[in-house]
Amino acid sequence: MAQDFEDAPAGVSLLRLSAGGGLEAHAPGRPLPPVELWRPPFCGDIGLRIARDGSWSQHGAPILRPALVRLFSTILRRDGERHLLVTPVESVSVEVEDAPFVAVAMRVLDEDGAPAIEFTTNVGDRARAGPDHPIRFEKDARDGLKPYVLVRGALEALVARSLVPELVALAETRRAGGEESFGVVSDGAFFKIASAAEVAAIEAAD
Repeated sequence: MAQDFEDAPAGVSLLRLSAGGGLEAHAPGRPLPPVELWRPPFCGDIGLRIARDGSWSQHGAPILRPALVRLFSTILRRDGERHLLVTPVESVSVEVEDAPFVAVAMRVLDEDGAPAIEFTTNVGDRARAGPDHPIRFEKDARDGLKPYVLVRGALEALVARSLVPELVALAETRRAGGEESFGVVSDGAFFKIASAAEVAAIEAAD
């Protein structure tokens, strides 16, 4: 795999090898590469890292070209706890600090009177939360509530902190899993943030 990505000419293959003569920059609307079907040999670690804010670097040097970051994002795959850049003939590891993507925008769609929350990531992917794109919520001692939405495959986007209040404002209380729960509804699915009892305890403490 090419080592000096920033020096690679735009619009040409950035990989040493490929079954079809090279992977070109991904064009909007073009089908994504079938990375889940590829089983190439593992070629090691070349210093790629995705920071918590979604920025990419190699050996500590930032990768600043948006088209290049977008290209890499389309050949990214998660296998268990490991993230990989994958081509038909080779794969390399990618260190991911938190999630590989960041949801930087959201909007609420009205689907015949039912809400659907659509997220847009820092690399241009769109994910409409629902059964195929669930939202999960983690509680972090440092960062507070951290929502994640499944984008594709096993790859998630961390919802940007600036969007969390807007997302929580959409929450409602309903009975789910045998208890009253506080969560958000999108595309017919309910995603629990906390139990109603937990929310009541927090409000009482305030």
